[in-house]
Amino acid sequence: MENVSQTILSEYANSPTLVQLIQNMDGYIDPSADIDSFYDMIWNIDSAVGKGLDIWGKIVGLENGRKLTIPSGEINFGFSQAGTASATPFGSGVFYSGEQSTQTYQLGDDAFRTLILVKALANICDGSIQSMNRLLQNLFSSRGRCYVNDLGNMQLRYTFEFYLQPWERAIITQSGALPRPTGVLASILEADLPNVFGFSEAGIGSAAPFNQGVFHLI
Repeated sequence: MENVSQTILSEYANSPTLVQLIQNMDGYIDPSADIDSFYDMIWNIDSAVGKGLDIWGKIVGLENGRKLTIPSGEINFGFSQAGTASATPFGSGVFYSGEQSTQTYQLGDDAFRTLILVKALANICDGSIQSMNRLLQNLFSSRGRCYVNDLGNMQLRYTFEFYLQPWERAIITQSGALPRPTGVLASILEADLPNVFGFSEAGIGSAAPFNQGVFHLI
């Protein structure tokens, strides 16, 4: 009402018809509902959906948007002498076909929001262990402990004391959004502590002793 009165010249302020028309128009075109919807669905990253998240993806620099390509998990038949990272024996693995098959997924809103937050934090991260620890803790605050280990020899490890969802693992390993100092080799360890058997020398926090924890399968 106050804003409406400010738009009426004083010479017309006593015209009930004109004042009523302007008041009606103010009610018809009141933008407050649209502004609230814009904030919730576009501007607020915590509640944005659909196109709003697509816009945020462009803002933080995710060139592929929601698309995330995940290499095939198929392990080929081979021998340790070949120097491959992993191979399977007779009756377990298939022969190498010469092409690495991949699958491209379109991330849903919740998964894409996580990827956006990872990239946004990576954009302002200085690459230190402290900053990367803060990034992981912000993203997985409700899941459990997660942190970065300096393994020496230009290597670091992202350690998660819980199991990641498949899309979370893909974001960390395939999106390239997680920060890593130049020239440093990064790896991931998932250990559902304290339900995994281990020794204190492993440097992964508390682990279960004999007859209580299962072996960690990498």
